[in-house]
Amino acid sequence: MMLEIRGLGRTLPPPEQRILLRGISFALDRGEVLAVVGPSGSGKSTLLRLLNRLDEPSMGEVLLQGRDTRSIPPRELRRRIGMVMQRAYLFPGTVAENVSYGPSQHQSSFGEEEIQALLEQVGLPGYAARNALTLSGGEAQRVAIARALANQPEVLLLDEPTSALDESSRRTIEDLLESLVRQRHLTCIWVTHNMEQARSIADKVVALKSGEMIACGSVPEVLRA
Repeated sequence: MMLEIRGLGRTLPPPEQRILLRGISFALDRGEVLAVVGPSGSGKSTLLRLLNRLDEPSMGEVLLQGRDTRSIPPRELRRRIGMVMQRAYLFPGTVAENVSYGPSQHQSSFGEEEIQALLEQVGLPGYAARNALTLSGGEAQRVAIARALANQPEVLLLDEPTSALDESSRRTIEDLLESLVRQRHLTCIWVTHNMEQARSIADKVVALKSGEMIACGSVPEVLRA
């Protein structure tokens, strides 16, 4: 089992003490793709943030290959569980500097050839020396994907990575991500509002509502319901 979530939840501390998420449990094998669906405010992004400890859970546990993620240093955990956000937040500097950022934080060598190869994979050959802050939305999201993949993650979290793009870019990035996830046999959790996207990319679906899991199962079972 690559990833196992047991009774996961988060409650805001006083004075709010509002429950954001509770009682979430599911498991994923290596290479499985899970779509997380639900209305705005249902807890989808909160779930992703708990999985790589951008936020800490109030209850439950997350196991990565059988190991409680609270026992894994956060920097190591975020290398092993990569994340691509709704919008690409790139650093000032070149595309190459953005792509190689993660490996440089772990004292891993990531040379020019590896950068070029990864940029070719995401459809940006020859972009290494470009200013990252001058890219279009679709180009920036491709760089964000390359930056996440440079760490060679075991699990990839995708927080509506195509929702901020125009229709043409959305389809291109969706196809690219699906191809890369399948090629690399990555375990992937993909948050989406788009039911057709969920049907296209997922092996399993979790549906959230008001911070609770209301369904979990195969794509036909959950989306038909």
